[in-house]
Amino acid sequence: MRQAGRRALVIGGSMSGLLAALLLRRQGWKVDVFERVEKELSGRGAGIVAQPELRETLRALGLEVRDLGVEVTTRQLLDASGRRQGLLTCPQILTAWERVYRILRDAFPPAHYHRGKGLQGFSQTSDGVAAQFSDGTTEEADLLVGADGLRSTVRQQCLPDLLPLYAGYVAWRALIAEQDIPHATHKQLFSFMTFCLPPGEQCLGYPVAGPDNDLRSEHRRYNLVWYRPAEETTELQDLLTDENGVTHTISIPPPLISRAAIAAMRDAAERLIAPQLRNIVRLIAEPILQPIYDLATPSMAFGRVAILGDAAFVARPHVAAGVSKAADDAVALADALARTEDVAAALKDFETARLPIGHRIIERARHLGAYLQAEQTEEERARSERHGIPDAVLAETAVLDFLLQPQ
Repeated sequence: MRQAGRRALVIGGSMSGLLAALLLRRQGWKVDVFERVEKELSGRGAGIVAQPELRETLRALGLEVRDLGVEVTTRQLLDASGRRQGLLTCPQILTAWERVYRILRDAFPPAHYHRGKGLQGFSQTSDGVAAQFSDGTTEEADLLVGADGLRSTVRQQCLPDLLPLYAGYVAWRALIAEQDIPHATHKQLFSFMTFCLPPGEQCLGYPVAGPDNDLRSEHRRYNLVWYRPAEETTELQDLLTDENGVTHTISIPPPLISRAAIAAMRDAAERLIAPQLRNIVRLIAEPILQPIYDLATPSMAFGRVAILGDAAFVARPHVAAGVSKAADDAVALADALARTEDVAAALKDFETARLPIGHRIIERARHLGAYLQAEQTEEERARSERHGIPDAVLAETAVLDFLLQPQ
């Protein structure tokens, strides 16, 4: 059913928002995207797995999916001495956040993408929804889509008591230019997704696209992620406290991470991880610190308002489902709206389809990450015994096959 003349406001201009906006436009909706950040978005240190679900959605949008990222067929597990302990065939396409974002951003009409427009709030009636923005303007439409991530303003208005839950560990992240990596290290790492498992920790790395989506040899980058436990009331607070003694909430900008925290991370790398990955850590100029949170919404539909992507579910990174989940959410939203002109009814159908899947992804990610937590319940210790062993980490990380299994 074509939806010509109907208007949608998409709050959030990252990948979730762009996926929803592009799919709705294909059905004839008039769509405007509103992004609170004034500057062009950047994924900074984010490497992602381009799961098949994401690639299928890009094809459905008529977007180029060839050369989406670096194809890696094999995973390896290294011990602390650098010896290979395990090898597993697992073909995947690994890329950088900017690579996928740029494809989506370039496909959306610039005149309908509004930067520096933060949502202040919204109101709705049975006939429509009105959004109020930080610059004093108001926009009216038939539908409002909250795709504004972990700190979602849309979700906060709909579910003010729902807050992200700290998982008990953090990730140190960085992207390293391929040309800066010593030849011997490059030879041992760049053809693999590589894991190293210090006790209660996980370090992994893999190649991704380079700046400006460059996939040429010597122009790519290496994505490193190191998960380390950090108790919430002490260690995490220290990590989020900058040189001036200011403690940040949720996250801390990379330039403000204290020198002491970075020095401690580097010292731990010298003691705990494989020398090949240790060489990568030595090349990091400005690391990124990412406290790990998860969030699971009880609802995704609120009259003429829907939330999707990370505004609805934030899963720990181990399932690598973030972007593919956003793509599937956007497809389900567009499909539901195509079946009826009743927006509220369509959003309830969308919620019915996607809410159980979001909860399954959250639960799976919690299972995979339980062994990394600073503190564990008895149930979480049992999960660690199942999912924290080397063979399980190698086989289960960043794989979505569990969604195909019957419940």
